[in-house]
Amino acid sequence: MVLDWIGPADRVQALPPYVFARLDELKARAREQGLDLIDLGMGNPDGATPEPVIEAAAKALRDPANHGYPPFEGTGSFRRTIATWYERRYGVKLDSEGEALPLLGSKEGLTHLALAYLNPGDLVLVPNPAYPAHFRGPLIAGARVHSIMLKPENDWAIDLNSIPEDVAREAKVMYFNYPNNPTGATAPREFFEEVVAFARHYSILLVHDLCYAELAFDGYQPTSLLEIDGAKDIGVEFHTLSKTYNMAGWRVGFVVGNRHVIQGLRTLKTNLDYGIFAALQSAAETALQLPETYLEQVQKRYSGRRDFLISGLKKLGWTVRKPLAAMYLWVPCPPGMGSTDFALTVLQNTGVVVTPGNAFGEGGEGFVRISLIADTERLQTALDRLEEAGIRFDAKLA
Repeated sequence: MVLDWIGPADRVQALPPYVFARLDELKARAREQGLDLIDLGMGNPDGATPEPVIEAAAKALRDPANHGYPPFEGTGSFRRTIATWYERRYGVKLDSEGEALPLLGSKEGLTHLALAYLNPGDLVLVPNPAYPAHFRGPLIAGARVHSIMLKPENDWAIDLNSIPEDVAREAKVMYFNYPNNPTGATAPREFFEEVVAFARHYSILLVHDLCYAELAFDGYQPTSLLEIDGAKDIGVEFHTLSKTYNMAGWRVGFVVGNRHVIQGLRTLKTNLDYGIFAALQSAAETALQLPETYLEQVQKRYSGRRDFLISGLKKLGWTVRKPLAAMYLWVPCPPGMGSTDFALTVLQNTGVVVTPGNAFGEGGEGFVRISLIADTERLQTALDRLEEAGIRFDAKLA
């Protein structure tokens, strides 16, 4: 039966199609046609979750105490582990009773924060391009989004001076993330000091997404927002275990920072979900306590893939900036070709999946994002296919 007399709510109809859902449809069609896909589209880490984490989950699964509803605010043990990890990593002390909240992944938390703190018509500052949850969450909440356009000539850095005075005065929340998805750009500590001063001056809530906190290379160490004096007064920071620990499907993340903002998010979540399965929280504790040697292996894996793919693309005419963090390359499309057309051309002619840059906002037009989620042997196959299909940066593609 077709319910043609009822339609989705305006907030749903206003959302453009989610690019990764659309990519899944195209990938399914390509597989039906017999293509061997090399999927470098989503930021979905390859390989297994670390064995100690799996073992911790298996042990926790056998404990009947974990089979009931977990506490809304997460288990005390996981929250204390988060606080210990944060102090070890950034030298910032957190009160695990009120300044840390486990989440069903950071995407969920970022969107729910918008629902918890934004009224219809409120103004939000969001860089463009950006991770879709940074602007889709506010759109779902009915807020207005002011795009802070990022530019390649500025190394994809936020220019606070580009924000008009009247916009800054009206803004209620600002989302941002460095190391950046999708561009891989990083920001110096001085920028974080500037953005905290900016937010305090204009009474803006800062929402920093630090999901690539540990995927940093060549000696670079990302800055946490909460390292900056006064940041905890006006900000929160989101983390995820998806990338570093190959736990994307486990759906475990957390938010830390201002206790009043976190309490507001917790209040909303008590009406929407019951939190993370306690056995998964136990496994997540193990992940955050893995030795530094594990992290070094992860960093080596991604930096090696980064260097390998940049070198291979150079032979095909591309000059690609070497990112100091994250798990992506931000690659320009051939001249005269848009992001969507280029991504579809690559998929149809080679079976290699990349993400069109305009999926992250109009500021991403003219680029595609390539995820470093395959080993070098598979990346070489992808490069060979590009070469065989005549797909080069300096080629004219139909």
